[in-house]
Amino acid sequence: VQLQASGGGSVQAGESLRLSCVASGRAPSSYAVGWFRQAPGKEREFVAAIGWGGPNKYYTDYTDSVKDRFTISRDSARNTVGLQMNSLKPEDTAVYYCAAVRRHTVVFLPSRSASEYSTWGQGTQVTVSS
Repeated sequence: VQLQASGGGSVQAGESLRLSCVASGRAPSSYAVGWFRQAPGKEREFVAAIGWGGPNKYYTDYTDSVKDRFTISRDSARNTVGLQMNSLKPEDTAVYYCAAVRRHTVVFLPSRSASEYSTWGQGTQVTVSS
């Protein structure tokens, strides 16, 4: 699978952005997908991830700093995983990456560990000004 991330931009604090990660190749329902971000001078950090619990059932996980503001979702028909980001803060400024790892079980949980992901998309810049 190959991943293409898009949707970044420059916004004011409090505004929203929606990132999209489009997968080409195998159906994304067999892949756990995560979003990570890297701010200048900082290490890459986990943001959100989504697993698979069966038809129309997903498991999601978020880092504490984005809970209640960000929502990860998947549209299997469009091979897309989205990250809706609301109430953006200047500290959300970073390059955002989506990543995927193939799973071979019927049900699989989301993963926070970057080392588990085998495929990465190019980053998309998100800049939030105060």
